Amino acid sequence: MAENYTDPSGNTEAFRAFVNPAEAETPAPAASRTPLLVGAALVVVALVALVAWLALS
Repeated sequence: MAENYTDPSGNTEAFRAFVNPAEAETPAPAASRTPLLVGAALVVVALVALVAWLALS
């Protein structure tokens, strides 16, 4: 056993963290998808403009 081993039953907070490790970690907030949608819309507009320009020339 390691020298710096801490018994999780030593206090209530350590025991709860040992029993429920998922509760101790807070999930990261979901990344915003707005920049992706705006970028995709700009690509579509650019492609439509390119096809229209090629069709009219």
